[in-house]
Amino acid sequence: MKCGQLMAAGMLACTVAQAAADERASDGQVNLIFWQAPSILNPYLSGGIKDVESASLVLEPLARYDETGEMVPWLVDEIPTVENGGIGEDFRSITWRLSDDLTWSDGTPVTATDVAFTWTYCTAEGGGCAHVDKFAGITDIETPDERTVTIRFEEAKPFPYDAFVGATSPILQANQFADCLGERAPTCTEANFHPIGTGPFVVDEFRTGDTVRMSANPHYRDPAKPAFASLMIKGGGTAENAGRAVLETADYDYAWNLQLPPEVLDGMQAAGKGEVVSAFGTLVERIVINLTDPSSGLGDARSTLAHPHPILTDVSVRQALSMAIDREILVEIGYGEAGRVTCNILPAPELYASDANEACKVQDIEGAKALLDSAGWTDSDGDGVRDKDGIALRLLFQTSTNAVRQTFQAAIKSWWSELGVETELRNVDGNVFFGSDPNSPDTYQKFYADIQMYAQMFDGTDPEAYMASWTCDRIPTPENQWQGTNIPRFCNEAYDALASEMSETGGLEDRAELARAMNDMLVQDFVIQPLVHRGRVSAHVNSLGGVILNAWDSELWNAADWYRIPVD
Repeated sequence: MKCGQLMAAGMLACTVAQAAADERASDGQVNLIFWQAPSILNPYLSGGIKDVESASLVLEPLARYDETGEMVPWLVDEIPTVENGGIGEDFRSITWRLSDDLTWSDGTPVTATDVAFTWTYCTAEGGGCAHVDKFAGITDIETPDERTVTIRFEEAKPFPYDAFVGATSPILQANQFADCLGERAPTCTEANFHPIGTGPFVVDEFRTGDTVRMSANPHYRDPAKPAFASLMIKGGGTAENAGRAVLETADYDYAWNLQLPPEVLDGMQAAGKGEVVSAFGTLVERIVINLTDPSSGLGDARSTLAHPHPILTDVSVRQALSMAIDREILVEIGYGEAGRVTCNILPAPELYASDANEACKVQDIEGAKALLDSAGWTDSDGDGVRDKDGIALRLLFQTSTNAVRQTFQAAIKSWWSELGVETELRNVDGNVFFGSDPNSPDTYQKFYADIQMYAQMFDGTDPEAYMASWTCDRIPTPENQWQGTNIPRFCNEAYDALASEMSETGGLEDRAELARAMNDMLVQDFVIQPLVHRGRVSAHVNSLGGVILNAWDSELWNAADWYRIPVD
């Protein structure tokens, strides 16, 4: 145990030898395994959690959320508030003050210019920033000196903490990304694969879809951290192999996102070499409906608003599909105690959870059949598949390759078959499905299928930016490099108005009321069908200390504090 840990535990003062050992890079290498391999290390060009997590070891925000969901300063000394003068009395500005002597991993100083540039980068026309919602309403960022950043908003912004807070909104070095604005953003391979950051590690080697090698940042602001001299992320394989590599063989130190049935995890943990860690935040496994036509014959216009979906624009079909699902069974076979049935896309914090959608908790096959009958979807030719106006109820249902998700697909296909819906199942390697390549036809943003399933979450405890993900301007298109967050292509003026109102509304309960209304609009229109409120589940070997699983930010948020526990 390191000197710092001994003192924190209330033990006697460290010996000289212990203190000397308490140095940066004194603990060798730590090895992580991500069965969904990182595809890029610039989170602004990827909506995939795997990429945000990996990048968080290098790129950092001004503030982030701890394991309790509380906002904590990171590259600043305090969080701006009205009381300390950091937020204008009219709520149209927030001023951040960078900590003294911050440097990038290349040794150059971090300045307010870097912060302002990051906003310019993400909002540049044609850039397709995956997390542009974080910068909604900003009209200008002023930098009166090298350490001061004043963000100005078009209207009063009662919650001004979206930009530069949390793992999805880190600071980029202006010098490195200066020539990467707009349409050039995805072409800057060196910057996107080897970003210069302020985090505890520096990227030495990046092989997309395979391996990331990092070393301790020599300019990290705490001279005693990180404890590990190097870090490796090995990508690929399966969740089961990743779990075994930590819990049974201890070949790796940390396994991320162990999406495995509970009995499998219990069996692995019984080997005694590691520990499963989990925590509930805002992660929801969901079905997403494509409201546009993904037919390949449409060329570049497939899955765009130019061509509405010939079947799924019928809300009766969408509702029937949801009614046929037994969510209790999905929780039981997929997650056990690490899952809960949810009918909300926004299940947490509790204040924001709507109680208006509880009907989804009870499967209703007969009701779903009756609904399709009344909507005119019948089996006119006796082939077992319903049809209407010459269009058969045949759907392509895709997700990422994973044992739990394929089990879910099989169960859902069976239930939909009882309705007279024929379902083709497709699974795509997670490295590709959650990848960032705008040229790939297989990403979940492209959505070249009728229905897809995946999980999503948001930073922190305030859902303003998350709920704004489904406004009309956030639909992925060829023009924005397919980086929009409105995956179902849902466009509703009333929804957009609620999102706008929330951005200008103070008072926790008033904000919660608006968030619940937006949640209800999405799920009652059945464009997003929540299945399971998932706990985040990972594992680490017994010899890895300092791990604190965080469900409100990057779960690697405190990797600078990890250390090696000596094993006798």
